[in-house]
Amino acid sequence: MCWQCDHPEATRADYHDVLRRTIRKNGWAVQFVESDRNPFAYTIGLHAAGLPELLVTGLSPDWSMRLLNTVANYLIRERVPAPGDTMQLPDGWQAEFVAVAAPDAHMGLAVELCGPEVRALQIVWRDKHGHSPWCPEFNKGGGRQPVLGVRGPQAYWKSL
Repeated sequence: MCWQCDHPEATRADYHDVLRRTIRKNGWAVQFVESDRNPFAYTIGLHAAGLPELLVTGLSPDWSMRLLNTVANYLIRERVPAPGDTMQLPDGWQAEFVAVAAPDAHMGLAVELCGPEVRALQIVWRDKHGHSPWCPEFNKGGGRQPVLGVRGPQAYWKSL
């Protein structure tokens, strides 16, 4: 269950305080958005370090948190991938980065806490057979992975 559901007496400002404490402690927080159809999760707080926020769709809360935390650590320690870059992930997964076209449409709490200039990269993962969501064979019989941007390099990304 979610924090807000567990604290029905709390306000949105109370939850913002919880997120701010997590960001101060860890450098970022992970927000999971439950949905039967298209669950997704994203980071909040990387923007303050001059980095893009991260977003992933179609995974469980545990997998989303693990993946976002792994890639966020990589961003902080190594380098910021550009849209179109690929990455080898834990457990042999592969991913491609896509610039999120409209962070404000999907990452409400990140925008509320960090401002409307937030930019984000989606971690687009390949299924266990190596198929990406652009392939008709992607995740046959499994869940979907909506992609929230256009594949490949984006000119506006250079402004970061």
